[in-house]
Amino acid sequence: MFVRGIRGATTVEHNEEQEILNATAELLRAIVDANDFRPEDICSVFITVTGDITATFPARAIRTMVGWELVPLMCSLEVPVENSLAKCIRLMVQVNTTKGQAEMNHVYLKEAKALRPDIVKLTNA
Repeated sequence: MFVRGIRGATTVEHNEEQEILNATAELLRAIVDANDFRPEDICSVFITVTGDITATFPARAIRTMVGWELVPLMCSLEVPVENSLAKCIRLMVQVNTTKGQAEMNHVYLKEAKALRPDIVKLTNA
């Protein structure tokens, strides 16, 4: 068994609590669906946000999902690089799996597709 990291990112249009929570839940569900795992398989989820997301902690969305109550979650600020993608939520899901690194399906939604067009092409093929 290995610990593998699965990346994902999405954006919100507004710094509003419900939009942030909905976008986070949508992204996590998409990662789970693309990789076929259960909360029990998860080591932890590391969440970063850009500095313009301040209305709520995205981890709140994950804590309310059934079965995710015991998964360790950590929120942090993304490195504030000039001209980087605004209002962005990123997830690094660390999962226990027998799958190889090449079998992990990373998920980029909305404007975050611009972050890794190479991966978006592969996962949308």
